[in-house]
This record gives sequence, C-alpha cells and structure tokens, in this order.
Amino acid sequence: MKKSCFLLLIILISLTSYPQNQTFSYVALGDSYTIGEGVKKNKRWPNLLVKHLQEKSIEIELIANPSRTGWTTSDLIKKELSVFKSSNPDFATLLIGVNDWVQGVSVEKFRANFVFILDEILKELPSAERLLAITIPDFSVTPKGKNFANGRSVSAGISKLNAIIIEECKKKNISVVDIFVVSQEMGNNPDLICADGLHPSAKEYEIWEKLIFPVAYDKLK
Repeated sequence: MKKSCFLLLIILISLTSYPQNQTFSYVALGDSYTIGEGVKKNKRWPNLLVKHLQEKSIEIELIANPSRTGWTTSDLIKKELSVFKSSNPDFATLLIGVNDWVQGVSVEKFRANFVFILDEILKELPSAERLLAITIPDFSVTPKGKNFANGRSVSAGISKLNAIIIEECKKKNISVVDIFVVSQEMGNNPDLICADGLHPSAKEYEIWEKLIFPVAYDKLK
C-alpha cells in the first residue's frame, strides 16, 4: 500500500512539474498602420502575425489593439498606454510616428515622447526581449502621399524619425524591424495600396508580416 502511494505521488509530482506551454498576451500599439486602415480585421499585420505564430505552435492571443488612424506619439501616451497597462501583456509591438511628421512635431518632441513610451512599455513587460518596434513606412510613394508633404520631403523626414527609433531602441536592447525600404515598393505596384490611395493594402501588410514574423518567433519560441 505504501509503495503504491509512493508511486502515485511520484506520478503526480512529475505531471505538475512538467512545463506547460505559455499563452502570450499580445498588445499592438500604433496608428493607422497597426489598426489596418482600409483592410479587413483579419488582414491587419498584427492579426496575420498572431495567426502565423499559432501555426508554428506559439500560443498567443492579440488581446488589444488600441491603435487609431491619425494618432501621434502624444495620442498614444494619452489614449493607448492605459489600455496597454490594464491588459497585463507579456508581448508588444510598437509602430508609431508617421502622424508626428505629418503634423509637424519637432524631432526633439518626437524623441522625448518615443523614449517615454518605451520606458512605460518596459515597466509592464517581463523584459526588453518582449517588445518589438517597427519603423515608419514611406507613404510618399502612394498616390495621395504628396498631399501630406506640405512642401517637405516625406522620405527625408520619415528617415529622420526612423533614425531616432532605431537609436533609442538600440540603447534599450529592443529589436527593430525596418520596413521603410520595402514599403517603397508600393510606388511600383498599385496592388500594394488600398482603395484610399494612401494606406497599405492587405498584400502589403502580408509583406510586412513576413519581415516581422521571424523576429517575433525568435522571441517567443
């Protein structure tokens, strides 16, 4: 009897100590590019990313995407960070900044806001490894992109902000996926632009996701 109880105890211990697969809670922060302006919900790149990760046996759920079209870093701070914190996430992506440039926010203000956002996100995540930043795409190549230039060079302006994103993320050991160059292909293929003539199409988001996926997978596998 004692021997049977001992064997049962060993079995129970082995079962409870066996590592269980973790389900990651994912929050996507950003603007129109993250909320997928002009495409169906399941065609947004964060949704494509989750589906792809799940297909590779990564248990992950997109629990919140508070991103909105037109939002700047200041909007993200005021309206998205509270959602992020209340969601108790353990993985996040960040793609923000295009509207800062459109609205003429200074590079100094953008840098300060971006660093603040990074710091606030990192307070909630287990480590910097669980945050993935994405650079700002070059919308100047789209048919309506020039309407937002106001006499400025879109490519040059976005490149300055992207340099800040890469620099500040490097300081904090945060991975960055650079989609700037690949986004310029929208100028050569109208199928990569959605019907509004400004935002990426579902096909373009698929291209972005293919760049983002391997970095995210490496963090979560």
